[in-house]
Amino acid sequence: MTTVPLSWEELDAFATFQTDQVNGPTNAQSRLRLFGQDESQVRVTLYRDNHAWCPYCQKVWLWLEEKQIPYRIEKITMFCYGKKEQWYKRKVPSGMLPALELDGRLMTESDDILMALEQAFGPLAFGMEDRKVLPLRKLERLLFRAWCAWLCYPSRSQREEQRNRDQFARVVADVENALSLTPGPYLLETFSTADVVFTPYVERMNASLYYYKGYSMREENPQLSDWFDGLENRLTYRGTQSDFHTHVHDLPPQMGGCYENGTPEAQRNQRRVDQGPWFGLPDVTYPEPETSRVEALQRVLKHRVNIIRVNPADDAAFDTALRCALTQMMTGEACTPPDGTDRGLRYLRDRINVPRDMSIYAAKRLRTALEETAALAGDAQGPAIPVQHRRDQDPLNFVPV
Repeated sequence: MTTVPLSWEELDAFATFQTDQVNGPTNAQSRLRLFGQDESQVRVTLYRDNHAWCPYCQKVWLWLEEKQIPYRIEKITMFCYGKKEQWYKRKVPSGMLPALELDGRLMTESDDILMALEQAFGPLAFGMEDRKVLPLRKLERLLFRAWCAWLCYPSRSQREEQRNRDQFARVVADVENALSLTPGPYLLETFSTADVVFTPYVERMNASLYYYKGYSMREENPQLSDWFDGLENRLTYRGTQSDFHTHVHDLPPQMGGCYENGTPEAQRNQRRVDQGPWFGLPDVTYPEPETSRVEALQRVLKHRVNIIRVNPADDAAFDTALRCALTQMMTGEACTPPDGTDRGLRYLRDRINVPRDMSIYAAKRLRTALEETAALAGDAQGPAIPVQHRRDQDPLNFVPV
């Protein structure tokens, strides 16, 4: 049974999602974080990328959130998805991200930033130069290099592919051993700087190896699985956490390429990440919040004019198709979209960005509704996602004029 799509006014009545971006849980949309303090206490400005793709930005962002240091946020365009702002180039000629101003002093390089923040506000349990943290920082760099060797260079033979996999597995075993030495899920006795250092790239390893190599880092390593679960128990991490679809498509332009091994496992995983079902993927395990649908709806309503404008489908037809998908998401009633809008619906499905646009479960709900609605119209896919750049994600399309 199909139904008539709800009007925008009727959909707006469902949009009850509310969050305090300044004092509430960690979120990607905020421009100011106070944690209940007065704005006069702000000594820090963090310059990070619009899309929350930058791993080094995530490291500093997570540290600030964990320490609850009041700070302002300025968002900058990464080169791979648009032209960097001239005002930022004047401030930071290299264009490097992240950058941070502390009491008017500007600095770059995420490790240097964290050490400066430690001097000003104290360490996060254990400091960057702590004797317990230093060997773990070295281990993280070994893991990073082993990951890059396997993912970012084409293997010339099956033997070379296996050698790179084995090398990565050996370093992962060292990480597993380090985690086994602590009583809880974290790298030391409590959540600390060590976990902040590991988080950004291990999150990206989990996504990229699942998709390109058919290797599920979280499922195949019990200590790392517990570590991820420990992270997801923290609202700070949930607010910075991305999903598999976002990472596997934002990484190639940043890393200079990601090379698949063509195994049946990798091919199966690629179909799952790209076309669903998205629930049950090993990118998140905490229970779905009851607010996921209304969050997704509210974020679409906020940007619907520009979402329709940049979509490859006809504006009027896609307006109806989008309302069909949102009607299905909010009511569970199937709603057949206009002919030819399947391509446009899947274009939007592929451009949902976590956590820039919404949290991970809200994105799963919206992607599912878009895919199920598109399937009622046909099997046409949207334009391919670029691999040399992501100019299809230029933030200028969503900046108020």
